[in-house]
Amino acid sequence: MTEPLRVVIADDQALVRAGFRMILTGEGINVVAEAADGVAAVEAVRRTSPDVVLMDIRMPELDGLEATRRILTGAPGEPRVIMLTTFDLDHYVYAALSAGASGFLLKDVSPEQLVAAVLLIRSGDALLAPAITRRLVERFARRDADTPALHRDLGTLTARELEVLRLLAEGLSNAELAARLHLSEATVKSHVARILAKLGLRDRVQAVVVAYRTGLASPAPPN
Repeated sequence: MTEPLRVVIADDQALVRAGFRMILTGEGINVVAEAADGVAAVEAVRRTSPDVVLMDIRMPELDGLEATRRILTGAPGEPRVIMLTTFDLDHYVYAALSAGASGFLLKDVSPEQLVAAVLLIRSGDALLAPAITRRLVERFARRDADTPALHRDLGTLTARELEVLRLLAEGLSNAELAARLHLSEATVKSHVARILAKLGLRDRVQAVVVAYRTGLASPAPPN
């Protein structure tokens, strides 16, 4: 029997925490702890070892970005972190990804989107709001000279893995990758896992960044 998914909610607004808890527990997801600031969030994660952390970016004592960095360098099992904010601002997105977050959501998501996001992150995928994904791609496609690459050695990847990575950069899901390449989803998952392992990457978000920074992928021409 599959163990219930375990989540920590970190947000300085009690109503937000209560709302998220109600939504998640209603879907059988176990909220193992709540935190009202970054320091408490780090302690809660280390105490409960959750699968997923919902982390507000703006919190007292310690902001969500620094809390995420501390969690991902010291928590057993390295939980997945979804950053939450009321502000759709680029610099938050890039800072969150740099801190190691696997996803980014605005707080006005629907209950269905919140549950789907938590399940998606737990499955090892990565999540960004569609508008944020587009700007992320555009930014990294420019490959700013003053922004160091996460990893520039793609020589360890096979031809098929390079093809999968290039399609990942287009934002394709595993199902879409499988259809495009005429493979099973299980085979696609294996390819993605090997790509992440060979390049030392946490998840698909970092893989997308690598694809654009190294020039493997390039933005589609404007219509």
